[in-house]
Amino acid sequence: MAITATKGQTGLTGNSAVAYAMKQVNPDVCAAYPITPSTQIVEDFSGYVADGEVTTELITVESEHSAMSACIGAAAAGARVMTATSSQGLALMWEMLYIASGMRLPIVLANVNRALSAPINIHCDHSDSMGARDSGWVQLYSETVQEAYDNVFMALRIAEHKDVLLPAMVCLDGFITSHAIENISLLDDQEVRQFIGSYSAKASLLDIEGAPTFGAMTLPDTYIEFKRQQSEAMTRAKDAAIEVMKDFGKRFGREYGLFETYRLEDAEAAIVVLNSAAGTTKVAVDALRKEGKKVGLLRPRLFRPFPWQEIAEALKGAKAVAVLDRADSMNAFGGPVFSEVRSALYDLDSRPRVMNRIYGLGGRDYKVKDAVEVFNEALKAAETGRVDTLVKYITL
Repeated sequence: MAITATKGQTGLTGNSAVAYAMKQVNPDVCAAYPITPSTQIVEDFSGYVADGEVTTELITVESEHSAMSACIGAAAAGARVMTATSSQGLALMWEMLYIASGMRLPIVLANVNRALSAPINIHCDHSDSMGARDSGWVQLYSETVQEAYDNVFMALRIAEHKDVLLPAMVCLDGFITSHAIENISLLDDQEVRQFIGSYSAKASLLDIEGAPTFGAMTLPDTYIEFKRQQSEAMTRAKDAAIEVMKDFGKRFGREYGLFETYRLEDAEAAIVVLNSAAGTTKVAVDALRKEGKKVGLLRPRLFRPFPWQEIAEALKGAKAVAVLDRADSMNAFGGPVFSEVRSALYDLDSRPRVMNRIYGLGGRDYKVKDAVEVFNEALKAAETGRVDTLVKYITL
């Protein structure tokens, strides 16, 4: 049975909050195949369908590959489409992720972050969404249940923006956020409808007078032009995200940006980290500040497109930056967030020393003491101007 929620403060898990946001969106089509730890999203949403609270066509399929295939078909027909998955489910969609983006279909997917096999693990890390980071999907990351709920609406607006028309992924940490109950503030259904607006596809296969072509064969004389247009759309997605986030804040009083900073203004050492680990890191920041140590945090929210100029500007005052990755690129040179942040800082006249710490794979706890240890390493690098170990696993 689907949860019943009312406007105002309500205790929900991350999964139930995402499902409730989907209910309020009332998409035309949702094609899904359940997988831990995102199963509850589909379970709750199917309850809304069964109870007649949405008019969505829920398509139950035999695999996640089929789910994204059905989403692509529905979106190409002009429907507003949403789905949810995790880990191996996202991996099984791999082929179709690129097709959804290449066809410029604004599908919204909630990805509950979970480690990829092998070995089999059902707990949190970011190897699934980071593996898909170059598939052409806009990616938003969520620290809390509230942010995951709000991100669903913003992702939809960004994806459907006339200057973007790309699929979007809302990421939240498996079990840590997806199954944790937090008090969140829900929006009224009418407020949601006014914010997201109605959807009219730019092209539809059901337009018998001028039906478009999707997925045609292209040869070397045309393929690169399609990719350039897709890349330019991703570049424009940053400004679209800024526009949408400002509108959300103006309407509902919850301010979001491309990233969040915490006590970063005068920080000599900073940690960059995604999602729920930011909350733990903030506790460490406060503890070290009481000791007179100048430390701070930057938490990216929009990872695709990567707002490299804004992040470089925010970090330029730090003497040392520790980038924490909950995934390893398996490139013998650290994690994906590290590579992007270090590259963003390269053109600064005076660059911070940068190090990478890989943590929490497969759901391993990341504790305040871990953050404190990383801050102390970064403070040492700030003082000496030297990073002793560039890439290292922690939380072992």
